Amino acid sequence: MKFLIIGGTGLISTATTRILQERGEEVVHYNRGRADSQLAVTPPTIVGNRKEFAAFERQMAEAGPFDCVIDMIGFLPEEVESAVRAFRGRTSHFIFCSTVDVYSKPANRYPITEDAERKPRPSFPYAYAKVECERTLEAAHQRGDFPVTIIRPAYTYGEGRGLLHTFRGGMYYLQRIREGRPVIVHGDGTSFWGNCHRDDVGLAFANAAGNSQTFGKSYHVTGEEWLTWNQYHQQVAMAMGAPQPQIVHIPTATLYSVLPTEAEWLRENFQHNNIFDNAAATTDLDFRYTIDWQTGVRRIVEWLDARGRISDADEPAFYQPLLNAWQQVSVDLGHRLATLRS
Repeated sequence: MKFLIIGGTGLISTATTRILQERGEEVVHYNRGRADSQLAVTPPTIVGNRKEFAAFERQMAEAGPFDCVIDMIGFLPEEVESAVRAFRGRTSHFIFCSTVDVYSKPANRYPITEDAERKPRPSFPYAYAKVECERTLEAAHQRGDFPVTIIRPAYTYGEGRGLLHTFRGGMYYLQRIREGRPVIVHGDGTSFWGNCHRDDVGLAFANAAGNSQTFGKSYHVTGEEWLTWNQYHQQVAMAMGAPQPQIVHIPTATLYSVLPTEAEWLRENFQHNNIFDNAAATTDLDFRYTIDWQTGVRRIVEWLDARGRISDADEPAFYQPLLNAWQQVSVDLGHRLATLRS
């Protein structure tokens, strides 16, 4: 079979490509040609910018048809509308990488299933745009433009990138953990979070490709080792052989009030419980959670250390002053309470 992956160099794309190559499939990438590949054999790459819609659609008409198209970088409805025009009648299967962030949170019940309510309002632009992308593709499927499968990963991690934390990214987090320095954790750190290594997620995408059982369906491919955020950071430290982390809890509302841009994701997502039902993917995609969190962390840290990537050079200017200010507020509040009681 001939596969096209729009993207191709990201975490999930890399794992999916490798698996398809190992199966002897023909894989082609479409991207801007700017990112390095981690693959032993880099597939042929069609260089272009999908946001230049007319040019993208022309390139796809010239390159196709494809047995299966996997769209890993569709983030806006207009991008997906362009993909529908480009591949209508030119592919036997279209797989869209969405996200579990499409759901309204907090959820009405747990674990969250694929039929849960999706975000009805654009309060979180990234997630709401993904909802609109899904709806565009569902309409294309209903019209018979091509069969569509939607896959919704949660937090996917892997070699090539650092780990998530309250402010999303940055190698400084790992440096702080390694040195036993304080790290900020939103709320009281007891909401649940799940992590899944790219190799497990990539296998699900590869198993979906060309699989008629998946047509017209959506799937979760998420972690199954649910940890509180406190446990998350504690296990990162254990995997690194570092001291137990000094966790400083700051209310989510406080973080958002002083850092609305940096704290958007934690207000809309991280503060809520993220527990998803993978039963459908287990049945149809042979999805399995095989790489536990500590093993995955060790693999990432070894990969980053081998390249000298872990440092605090990218630590934002606000981080330490925020810690200092919060600790001072806590001291002042303690003094005031003591005075009131005396």
